[in-house]
Amino acid sequence: MVGFVPTMGALHAGHLSLIDFCRKECSLTVCSIFVNPTQFNDPADFEKYPSTLESDIDRLESAGCDLLFLPSVHEIYPGGLNKINKYELGDLETKLEGAFRPGHFQGVCQVVERLLEIVQPAKLFLGQKDYQQCMVIAKLIVLMGKEEILSLRICPTLRESDGLAMSSRNMRLNKEERIKAVQVSRVLKMIKEQIKPGDISGLISSAAFILADEGFRVDYVSVADADNLEPVEEWDGRKKLVALAAAFLNDVRLIDNMIL
Repeated sequence: MVGFVPTMGALHAGHLSLIDFCRKECSLTVCSIFVNPTQFNDPADFEKYPSTLESDIDRLESAGCDLLFLPSVHEIYPGGLNKINKYELGDLETKLEGAFRPGHFQGVCQVVERLLEIVQPAKLFLGQKDYQQCMVIAKLIVLMGKEEILSLRICPTLRESDGLAMSSRNMRLNKEERIKAVQVSRVLKMIKEQIKPGDISGLISSAAFILADEGFRVDYVSVADADNLEPVEEWDGRKKLVALAAAFLNDVRLIDNMIL
């Protein structure tokens, strides 16, 4: 059975945990490294994305990955970047990440569909840190008609000892920024600890204010239905929720989420 872990490189322990999950469930573990140009709505962000290929290869070998796929842009997009599909994702691509990164999820679907066509895995392993992206890829699998033959595994977010969600973008943080970055996970933890049935809009606003006061440029802090990402400001105490945040620390954009 083939298991697949797609990445954009700059690997960290979170990626390696996906390799570990894959190895436990599958007889062949495949990892891809491809920095996909179509999912960056900001060209400067694409140019600055960290590249650590030699150390990535060493990490994958040590983790027991069986096969590494390193495609070129031409291999992924043989018809060119202008000949690409349009995916009907509904309002998943208009809220939260979709609202602040227009076209991002279309690009994600373009590359993931192509990778799935090439690798043909039975199981796909993704990290929960990209919560909305996981939902988009689940939708893509249905659009591709693969829901009966491809199992999607969402694996827990790995965190640093201080709580910061592991991310390749953390490599771009300087020492001072790295210390401050943990505030993103702290405000989500605050929401998790303080949420009570009733009006939760004040709690959400407080979390956003804390980040802004610490010097973050906040895209969003939201509490949403964990199944469809519809925003929730009045909680019945029963519905499963997820708290999500995205904010810039200077020019580095950090995202995180916590199931409540």
